[in-house]
Amino acid sequence: MSHAAITELKTIASTRNPGVALDIPWVRSIQSNRSAIERRAATLPARRTVKKDWQAAWNLKAISCIDLTTLSGDDTESRVRRLCVKAKQPVHPHILAALNSPRLSVAAVCVYHEMIAAVIDTLKNTDISVAAVSTGFPAGLSALDVRVKEIEYSVSAGATEIDVVISRRHVLESRWDSLYEEIKEFRHACGDAHIKVILATGDLGTLRNIARASLVAMMAGADFIKTSTGKEAVNATIPASLVMLRCIRDYFDRTGYKVGFKAAGGISKARNALSYLTLVKEELGTRWMQPDLLRIGASSLLGDIERQLEHHLYGRYSSENRHPIS
Repeated sequence: MSHAAITELKTIASTRNPGVALDIPWVRSIQSNRSAIERRAATLPARRTVKKDWQAAWNLKAISCIDLTTLSGDDTESRVRRLCVKAKQPVHPHILAALNSPRLSVAAVCVYHEMIAAVIDTLKNTDISVAAVSTGFPAGLSALDVRVKEIEYSVSAGATEIDVVISRRHVLESRWDSLYEEIKEFRHACGDAHIKVILATGDLGTLRNIARASLVAMMAGADFIKTSTGKEAVNATIPASLVMLRCIRDYFDRTGYKVGFKAAGGISKARNALSYLTLVKEELGTRWMQPDLLRIGASSLLGDIERQLEHHLYGRYSSENRHPIS
């Protein structure tokens, strides 16, 4: 390969995914071997573990990839502001000092539209992203023009990342052109804000549907594909995530564009987060373990990681109420 060709590939690989034309034959060619996928997923926790100092380092890495989230009907501005304070200082300074760790923060704070102003005000002068859920979250069943306007309002309010939900019926009815056009419209409304496309994998019925929806979302310009809203009966799972990660790899191999992955919903323990980090490392490599390509949507996870770090240092677990999130 010529030097010019190598340079061009490197440039593409560092560029935000612009999307590609919808390739229906490629989409329809995607299949999933459920038994093989579940067998691979089942072996992961026992086969790949990190211990002691390495475990502490991986826990710190997980914190740097967290989208610290509150999406409750009883959210208040004061609660959101407290969450943002925790986002800026997710681990007590004495723990970081004992671990010889530099200062760190979470990747983003994720809220409903009404809370964007409070997040921006509390996070000013930080590098933490402001993420907002949109498009009729979590069901995504409001009118299309309303969902597009919702994105525009959140971007205008200052959100730098938008988590959108798809119309699941497009996937269940194999209407890939409709799904593609919907996500393209969402991407256009986001402008410079990054778009995370929530597939709601627990609602899609089959691993093959998850794979095909992942591919269509990336073709339409998704910056991230995300497992779940956290509101479905089944949220993030290792088998669904494995399928999504392999689609990300396939898309990168064919187009040269990197797309991020976000696991969300039900990830409340440090050991769960480490399983996802391990899966990403094995399937995509260390480059995808950085916050620009990996996110973990969580609320209570952070408290458990902090307790694990204290146990690593002092040999005992602290009470959960010593690590409030908000």
